Amino acid sequence: MNARERPRAISLPVSTLSKLKALHRELDACRACPKMIRPVVHGCALDTDLLLVGQAPGPREGGFGRPFAWTAGKTMFRWFGEALGTSEDEFRAKVYIAAVARCFPGKAPGGGDRRPDGEEIARCRTFLEREVAILRPRLVMPVGTLAIEQVLGRKVPLVEVVGVPLAGRYHGVPCDILCLPHPSGASTWHRVEPGRSLLAKALALVAAHPAVRAVFPGAAARRPRLNEKPLTRLSNVR
Repeated sequence: MNARERPRAISLPVSTLSKLKALHRELDACRACPKMIRPVVHGCALDTDLLLVGQAPGPREGGFGRPFAWTAGKTMFRWFGEALGTSEDEFRAKVYIAAVARCFPGKAPGGGDRRPDGEEIARCRTFLEREVAILRPRLVMPVGTLAIEQVLGRKVPLVEVVGVPLAGRYHGVPCDILCLPHPSGASTWHRVEPGRSLLAKALALVAAHPAVRAVFPGAAARRPRLNEKPLTRLSNVR
C-alpha cells in the first residue's frame, strides 16, 4: 500500500467521561486559593442529566474523598432515599455532585465553616462552567443558600424558591432548577414550618421530574400527589 492508498485516521469524539476525568485531574492539582484547605473534593465522573450543586466540603469530606460524606450528607441522602426509593450509593452513581467551592474553606472566627470569598468562588466557577458545558444537565439541584445564589445569580429567600419549579439557563445551558435547603444539623429551617412543608414539596417535584424518573424507577411510585404549579421561567439565571 503506497502513501496515496493509506486510509485516513478517524478522529473519534471524546466521551463525556473522558472529558470529566481530565477536568478532575486539573481540579485535583489546583492550588489557586491559599486560604482553602486541601484536598480537592469532587464526585465521580458520570454521564448523566442530573446535576446537584453543593456549597463547599466540610472538614471531614477530604478524608473520605467524596462530597456530602458526613452528617449533612446522611440527612440529604435520607431525603432522597425517602423521595426516590434509592440508596446513597445509587444516588452517587446516577447524579453528578459538584459544588460552588471544592476545598474546605476552614472555620469562621465566630464558629461554623467559613463562607468562601468572592475570589475563591470565581476560581472554582471556571471548573463548574466546564462541567455544565460537558454534561448539559436537564435538571440542576442547588443545595443551600450559597449554591442557590450562585445558580440563580441573585440572593433570594429560601421560602421563595424551595418547592417552586424553575426553568432557565445555567452557565448558558437551558435546564430546570429545583432548589433545596442545606441539610446541615446547625440549620432548623428544614425542620420547622414553613421549611418542612416546602422541603417535602421540593422533593416531590424532584421525584416527578422526567430526568429523575428515567433513572430512578422508584421515584414515580413514591411521589405524593401535588397541585403542581407551572414552571417559573427565569431570565437572569447564570
